[in-house]
Amino acid sequence: MEVARPQLIHRWISVLVLICLFSYEAHCFYLPGVAPQDFQKGDPLMVKVNKLTSTKTQLPYSYYSLPYCKPEQIVDSAENLGEVLRGDRIENSPYEFHMREPQMCNVVCRAVLNAKTAKELKEKIEDEYRVNMILDNLPLVMPIKRPDLDTTVYQHGFHVGLKGQYAGSKEEKHFIHNHLTFTVKFHKDPQTDAARVVGFEVRPFSVKHEYDGEWNGKNRLTTCDPHAKRTVTSSDSPQEVEDKKEIIFTYDVEFEESDIKWASRWDTYLLMADDQIHWFSIVNSLMIVLFLSGMVAMIMLRTLYRDISKYNQLETQEEAQEETGWKLVHGDVFRPPINSDLLCVYVGTGVQFFGMTVVTMTFAVLGFLSPSNRGGLMTAMLLLWAFMGVFAGYASARLYKMYKGTEWKKITLKTALMFPGIVFVLFFVLNALIWGEKSSGAVPFGTMFALVFLWFGIAVPLVFVGSYVGFKKPAIEDPVKTNKIPRQIPEQAWYMNPVFSILIGGILPFGAVFIELFFILTSIWLQQFYYIFGFLFIVLVILIITCAEITIVLCYFQLCSEDYLWWWRSYLTSGSSALYLFLYAAFYFFTKLEITKPVSGMLYFGYMLIASYAFFVLTGTIGFYACFWFTRLIYSSVKID
Repeated sequence: MEVARPQLIHRWISVLVLICLFSYEAHCFYLPGVAPQDFQKGDPLMVKVNKLTSTKTQLPYSYYSLPYCKPEQIVDSAENLGEVLRGDRIENSPYEFHMREPQMCNVVCRAVLNAKTAKELKEKIEDEYRVNMILDNLPLVMPIKRPDLDTTVYQHGFHVGLKGQYAGSKEEKHFIHNHLTFTVKFHKDPQTDAARVVGFEVRPFSVKHEYDGEWNGKNRLTTCDPHAKRTVTSSDSPQEVEDKKEIIFTYDVEFEESDIKWASRWDTYLLMADDQIHWFSIVNSLMIVLFLSGMVAMIMLRTLYRDISKYNQLETQEEAQEETGWKLVHGDVFRPPINSDLLCVYVGTGVQFFGMTVVTMTFAVLGFLSPSNRGGLMTAMLLLWAFMGVFAGYASARLYKMYKGTEWKKITLKTALMFPGIVFVLFFVLNALIWGEKSSGAVPFGTMFALVFLWFGIAVPLVFVGSYVGFKKPAIEDPVKTNKIPRQIPEQAWYMNPVFSILIGGILPFGAVFIELFFILTSIWLQQFYYIFGFLFIVLVILIITCAEITIVLCYFQLCSEDYLWWWRSYLTSGSSALYLFLYAAFYFFTKLEITKPVSGMLYFGYMLIASYAFFVLTGTIGFYACFWFTRLIYSSVKID
């Protein structure tokens, strides 16, 4: 009894660790290497500017593409692969603060608009572009009070400007936000008097600044004067955007002590107001899983057990001739399918995708991909995709050898090039569209070269390594012999029609994930943080189980109606959930997004097509392997003369 106790304690600790991981939805922690920075009073705080973003166009632009004040020299921050692909362009700015030293009415610069710059500003205001800034790796947010919930929500960045009319006028004018009131929240160490930045907020205003005399750069403003204690608190006399208009850019900085510790400073950004919806989504998905598990258990225990014992008791030839159901097709069930090469390629690619998804999700749940590491998720996925090539090659070669294939190099090359090739062509076309719009979201040539190197320099060789190892292994033996002449398939009932059963099969896996899918689409297209990987990991597990179970159930019904062409159908049954994903993406586009530009619409549907294609490969492979295991299991359990 004493020996068993430590094992029991270990088991309980493991369970508690898992519970902690899943209950941790929005709280992220930092790993070594992301060290906090301490600032003494008066230390300079450098504000960086990031891209201009709009949920209306989905096309990011560089901050300095608009006539904003520039520093003496613009310095680009080094961006990782993920940041470049997201369109991040992080640069220095003329805004400089000093820790715990408030500033009022600081003039940044004066700009006079011409026809071109006025037109650009109006377009950006029309498309609701937002300015994004960064201080000590924290993004700038704008607090907005929600009176209905008595809470504050945070919006990323601030709008370039706003549209409005003067009193008594019907004509709509454009106004620019040229005065910014920043609030830097800091957490002070009582021992050392050093402070750490824990919040970066802004309130933007539009003010038509006035001054006496000619502008010489040192004029005192009459609209905002720290000596006269006159500050900007409203946009009552706003700054209009028109040709030949002058704009004076100013800012205030306030410092506010906060109880929030440095390690929890991201929590306000990541707080989810609707945890209940995620739990509802998981409960809804678990219901689907329980229903399917019940069906699978019933098939496995009751039907199969009865069938196998009945088949094994059939002694006489006459009884054997009266056999019905799945045992009848034992001589054809492992006959290689048509286009078996293509199936091998898709199964190999699916294994590669599955490996990438599971490892990425595990890292994300453990907090390795915290949002402070911008672009980390994208970089991790691309690198993992390349390294998982080994498993792609291995899986496709093993299956190919089982189908009595001999040209393993040809199948390997197809596995290494087919899926990434199709995605790369789509990506290249979309990138050309972004390039045509002169957006900073266009991937530069250097990054494009890095992606091609990742593909041909790392992924392709690894696929060959995996394929070589897989082909060297002895072929997988079929549990039953295959007849020389294919058996005729009897006419099927309407509900066993391949197209109908494939489309039915995709509904449940999609149903298991669609609520979570809503949040993922919102975070991508409405530029919000998504950091509930605990929930997402549970949903992934549910998706895997659902895909496997629905395929097994439909495969069993198919074999019972003496249709042995299950190879491709098993892949397409769960893979058809990708069709529903794409249809849902179209529904989301028309109901939730305000995209009006044709280019932005093409970008949306192009990227969602890539996502749906990847989802098809992933879910199809899960269904295929579940069915592969199931058929081998049942046919190895019956005695066949």
